[in-house]
Amino acid sequence: MTGESRATARQQVVRWGVLFGVIALVLLVDQVSKKWVLNQMFFGETLQPIPALVPYFQLTLTENRGAAFGFLPQASDIFLVIALIVIVAMVFFYPRLPARAWATRIGMGLIGGGALGNALDRLQYGAVIDFIHYQIPGLISNVSNLADHAILLGVIIILIQSWRTDSSPKPAGDASSDVRTDGENPV
Repeated sequence: MTGESRATARQQVVRWGVLFGVIALVLLVDQVSKKWVLNQMFFGETLQPIPALVPYFQLTLTENRGAAFGFLPQASDIFLVIALIVIVAMVFFYPRLPARAWATRIGMGLIGGGALGNALDRLQYGAVIDFIHYQIPGLISNVSNLADHAILLGVIIILIQSWRTDSSPKPAGDASSDVRTDGENPV
């Protein structure tokens, strides 16, 4: 094995290590937090750990059989399958990421860990365990969990990275800079 191929192999190990490391960290924190809440609270119970933030932030133990905001509660099995498809798709597309796409790699790890955390809940409890209760009285009330937050953060990171990549200036002579959006080819 040449020095160049060893370096490439090492880079691949690091890249995959980032993905699986972030997934493992999110999954660990999510599952430990849910176990703690399940051991400390009863379903429907609300705790106010920071009285100054009530009613904006509380802990309320609930279960969610549907998607975000309890949408489609009868489709729990479908959401489990979707989560697994997302994980498989990520593993398939991950090697195709550019070498310097570290933010995207972290974002994918956050999404993967969050999806696995909620999928594990569906397998263990038949529903996703939610407990982080945000509320703006008269406007919105949402109970979620750390897996949901990881998914949202991962999506935001990927969108920002994509926006930054798309808006960065193209080097002179780059073939992609000659592409026109009006359907005409440059002369």
